[in-house]
Amino acid sequence: MNIENSPSIASGSRPSLLGFGCMRLPLLPDSQNIDVAAAKQLLDYAYRHGVNYFDTAWGYHEGKSEEFVGRVLKAYPRESFYLASKMPGWILQNLSDAKKLMTQQFRRCQVEYFDYYLLHSLTTQEEFERLYLKENVLAYLRQQKQAGRIVKLGFSFHGSLDFMKYLLAKYSWDFVQIQLNYQDWHTMQAAQLYELVVEKYKLPCIIMEPLRGGALAVLNEEAAAILRKAKPQNSLASWGMRFLAGLPGIMTILSGMNAMSQLQDNLKTLAEPQALDAQEQATLQKALRAYLKLSPIPCTACNYCMPCPFEVDIPGNFRAYNECAGKRLLDSIHEKDKREEFEKLWQTLEPENLAHECKACGVCRSKCPQQIDIPERMLELKEMLQNI
Repeated sequence: MNIENSPSIASGSRPSLLGFGCMRLPLLPDSQNIDVAAAKQLLDYAYRHGVNYFDTAWGYHEGKSEEFVGRVLKAYPRESFYLASKMPGWILQNLSDAKKLMTQQFRRCQVEYFDYYLLHSLTTQEEFERLYLKENVLAYLRQQKQAGRIVKLGFSFHGSLDFMKYLLAKYSWDFVQIQLNYQDWHTMQAAQLYELVVEKYKLPCIIMEPLRGGALAVLNEEAAAILRKAKPQNSLASWGMRFLAGLPGIMTILSGMNAMSQLQDNLKTLAEPQALDAQEQATLQKALRAYLKLSPIPCTACNYCMPCPFEVDIPGNFRAYNECAGKRLLDSIHEKDKREEFEKLWQTLEPENLAHECKACGVCRSKCPQQIDIPERMLELKEMLQNI
């Protein structure tokens, strides 16, 4: 399919099925700064090809994402796109803090209203009640909705099934955003969360981490070979996108695209989405078993755990380990070529950012949406590196 002539993935005045997640924009070399030229090219291309839903948040790119997205979208008619941002409850103490932060968000994004506004990353009932109920922040957000400053109010979720039941039973929402992909469908209660949101409460569902931070777009050699043999013309990422596109009630699938090839591939897949048939579902499950057999650490590189007080690059260490596991380097570490490849992977990290600098302070543990016991896994990596 010629991308330039592909059908729009937007449907009239509705949010597009493919949404642009602005948490993983391209960066300048050896920097944490957004590559403004490359990122603008991606957003402009996405907009011109039917993507009308753009998702940002206060903390993305160390606070630079909202301002960047607002600046790019300012070039387009306000009614032609949907903009989503979020309230980071974990950094707020009271209603005054929430009001100040939201005022800054409007200024950063250069808009008078947010089409979709989320309580960001709800994890525990205790934290939800502390800020949103006792400090009256939820009531304030509902007032903002009545005033037209918020069009749709919802939340993104990383908590338990019981907490989701509580939120949906006791409060009224316009939509819910959950993490959902073919790996988490069974391993993180994603199927039950989806069924609650879509089937029981009939709410529009927005999907985040459709490819687990890109991990399902790479997999490992054995799993990738299974999918490529079945559909040599299709990308690994397209399997994950089609798995989701076949589910009823999905409003938008957010993808954190940082390369034109990723954007074009997603546009191609979702322009005329085809659900996986029974044989393809079986093939995907076979590939997933091959992937999980090598026990990758389930990190999506969301960076919520960062910064580390001791400067450990937590996502970087997990990424290096997962690549080693996927290539089976640890099984043959004493072979010269394997040893060199292993060392090359770990040399992408500075010595002061390696796992051995972890002091097990536990600050990161509660921040992880994937519920990884980060200090414990860092200890495992530390011992592995010492014994190699």
